[in-house]
Amino acid sequence: MEDNKEERSAKRKQQGRFWTWVTASVLFRLILIYFPQNLNLSSRPEVSTPLTSLRRLAEGYWLKQSSMSPYAGSMYHGSPLLLSLLGPLTVKRIDGQPSHLLCSLVFVAADILNSLLIRATGQTLQIAYRQSLKSLDLDMISETMEILPSGDIAALMYLWNPFTIAACVGLSTSPIENLAIMLALYGACKRLVPLAAFGWVMATHLSLYPMILIIPIILLLGNGPDTPRKLFLLRRHGKVEENSSSDSCQQERVFSWSPVMLLILWTIMWSAYVLLLCGVSVKQYGGLWEMFTSMYGFILTVQDLSPNIGVLWYFFAEVFDFFRNFFLIVFHMNILFMIFPLAIRLHHRPCFLAFVYITISSMLKSYPSVGDSALYFGLLGWFVYELSDMKFSFFLFCVYVGVSLLSPVMHNLWIWRGTGNANFYFATAMAYACLQIVLVVESVSAMLNHDRKLRKLSSAKLQDGKS
Repeated sequence: MEDNKEERSAKRKQQGRFWTWVTASVLFRLILIYFPQNLNLSSRPEVSTPLTSLRRLAEGYWLKQSSMSPYAGSMYHGSPLLLSLLGPLTVKRIDGQPSHLLCSLVFVAADILNSLLIRATGQTLQIAYRQSLKSLDLDMISETMEILPSGDIAALMYLWNPFTIAACVGLSTSPIENLAIMLALYGACKRLVPLAAFGWVMATHLSLYPMILIIPIILLLGNGPDTPRKLFLLRRHGKVEENSSSDSCQQERVFSWSPVMLLILWTIMWSAYVLLLCGVSVKQYGGLWEMFTSMYGFILTVQDLSPNIGVLWYFFAEVFDFFRNFFLIVFHMNILFMIFPLAIRLHHRPCFLAFVYITISSMLKSYPSVGDSALYFGLLGWFVYELSDMKFSFFLFCVYVGVSLLSPVMHNLWIWRGTGNANFYFATAMAYACLQIVLVVESVSAMLNHDRKLRKLSSAKLQDGKS
């Protein structure tokens, strides 16, 4: 009884500390919102892109209110649903308050919801993983995991990440896009099929690249949360041991197709509903075809070559027009070529596979921003125990800080002072892309090494039991 009381009190203290940090993050964001002129983050190319800029959204809403197409000209390239949601808030002003205060509060709320979804999903993953370890008689590791609540760590990593704060205060719509992605992952992890389908449809509608997350969502619905149990069926020379634990593992290995079929049905229903709403919103401004051209055509053809933290803007500014279409295909197919090999190798860890997909798309997408990086940094906290042996972690942290500080400096030297050129800023973008490549390679390597370690421990346990 006393042990139970101590555990409950420890959990209460832990939850109290978590909510204290959450409240502090909200207050910190509100303080920064009241000093927008000093920060001026909304004009930073690292924070605001042609797809996520609230200024462009306000311009599109003004065109719509003037009975013109919101896609007229080259300002707005976002969703008409987002225009209907945030557009009215851009024109409302509160006397004595900062401009766009209401939009800023929406972004703060989206960040809080994202952190709570990350926390709940992380807790589900930790419970499933702990059960898997206990079924393999690896109780020592499961007890160690209780010291590291990955859900709380991931949520706080997301909330206090400078990239997350910059995207929120800088009036970027990235928090809403991240919210759609987290709804999809949370719904799939909890096997809430309608929620997973809604989140995936909305995330794909808003930024197109989350389309590739359909694979980890299907794996989550079919196999359940990340559980390495099916990797560690106790084998001897290709034969599965005849015992109850392996039988239970074999039963759980059966892929469940019923939630996947429900996912397809709900996806069709949500897609039709979203297209219907978009069609009603833009029916007098060119219809759905103009929306597809202005949104997805703009993303796939990389029409805007303004500087950002990606690498495509510089490349297509330098490439000859004759080769432009060829390299567009090469860059976009590069993402698709990585999908299936990674899915085959990491199919037993669908949430980690989603993290890898998000990181790769953040690196190779047409108009990346720090809001994209903020999400995968938060998801990285889910695997704080599995990736504890990851190499170059301190090096990655230091170089991320260095690139984040150098990028505004190089942009200022190039654009405002005229003492530099585009190569100065592009060098930081190249370093940023290389960092993300190293992060993907090392994290995947560390996860696979962790699985091998568990396999060896389970085999050793089996040999001890036989002896």
